Amino acid sequence: MHEGQLVFHQVTNHLPLHTFRLSVRCYHGERYVKYFQCLDHCLVIAFAQLTYCESLRDIEVCLRAQQTKLYHMGIRATISQSRLVDTNEQRGWWIFADFAQALIKIVRPLEVLHEF
Repeated sequence: MHEGQLVFHQVTNHLPLHTFRLSVRCYHGERYVKYFQCLDHCLVIAFAQLTYCESLRDIEVCLRAQQTKLYHMGIRATISQSRLVDTNEQRGWWIFADFAQALIKIVRPLEVLHEF
């Protein structure tokens, strides 16, 4: 039986969520949003990247297969293909671009220290 945190949640625990929330606030990412928060959107996209999902249907199917574990992964919203489409159209990509730049700034000094 499962004990402890899920691997996805352990990976996302290392993300600087304070920086992400600052980007969301800066670009008004939560304005007029009722159900699908920016953090949920970010976690869904991260899950899609880690599981090699190629389409919105793949994302929906993978997440629905893990429906009982979504809350433990940090995803609070219910996922549907139409909700993903609407969110991708309405929410600005600038939030995620700023967050990616912040992650790059964190990782760059570590790259020098380690040989890959």
